[in-house]
Amino acid sequence: MTTTSESFSSTPSVIRRVLHPSDFSEASLVAFAHALKAALISKSKLALIHVSDNGQRDWTEFPGVRETLERWKLLPAGSPPSAVPELGIDVTKVIGCGPNPVEGVLGYIEQHGADLIVLATHHHGLDWLHKSISEPVARKSGEMTLFVPAGTPGFVSLADGSVSLRNILIPIAATPRPQPAIDGAVRLIQQLRRESGKFVLLHVGENGSVPTVVTPEVPGWTWHKMTKQGDVIEVILETARQADVDLIVMSTDGRSGFLDALRGSHSERVLRHAPCPLLAIPASSHTAAFVS
Repeated sequence: MTTTSESFSSTPSVIRRVLHPSDFSEASLVAFAHALKAALISKSKLALIHVSDNGQRDWTEFPGVRETLERWKLLPAGSPPSAVPELGIDVTKVIGCGPNPVEGVLGYIEQHGADLIVLATHHHGLDWLHKSISEPVARKSGEMTLFVPAGTPGFVSLADGSVSLRNILIPIAATPRPQPAIDGAVRLIQQLRRESGKFVLLHVGENGSVPTVVTPEVPGWTWHKMTKQGDVIEVILETARQADVDLIVMSTDGRSGFLDALRGSHSERVLRHAPCPLLAIPASSHTAAFVS
């Protein structure tokens, strides 16, 4: 694998709005913790949205942001609602009415925009990802999407807000362009102030087809590069388990990218069985990770 190494000094993009569609499940609670952490890091707006066919759910069913921040020791117990904006975030809770949650979420994105979408995936059917949900939601405005599989704790603790992120897997190929995933992973650990860990660059295919990438120098972090052969999805899953990774970061580029495979069995093979969250970063976007 041919790589070059240099200091990381790219200008970060701004995340102004984090969107978390919720179905009020336990898996959504875990995803909510990741969305809240992202909003705190980027000092951005956090929109929590639920869409149902009758619209009779109550906004109080959303997880308590203030209570969570108190549990995370970011606010003192008994803080007033006005204390939340003092942390630099602006929280909106939305209950939508409609037979199709996809249309409701996309309608919100169309009107308000979203720079990072945080989605829970469910083993019993990938509620937010079955049919054609993942593709339009994740690709609507070409923004990042963080998928948090049900049954996994993720890398942000709902209990106390602590972060466990030591091993990151980055599958790379000539297409889509892998550099945004690499840059995004680097910015993420810098923003989360992870002092040590390992990046694993994985290429599935022949040695001669390994793309040239830049691996920034990150104090305390090492780069491990490997090439394997076999079914791409199966190799990614196997490597993720063997390397005990906390996060998979992948570049996507629309029709020929990874998100395009989320319409059939590939989505179930990856997202049903992924041992950790997956961060999809559009190759055409300069946005990288939870930065402000």
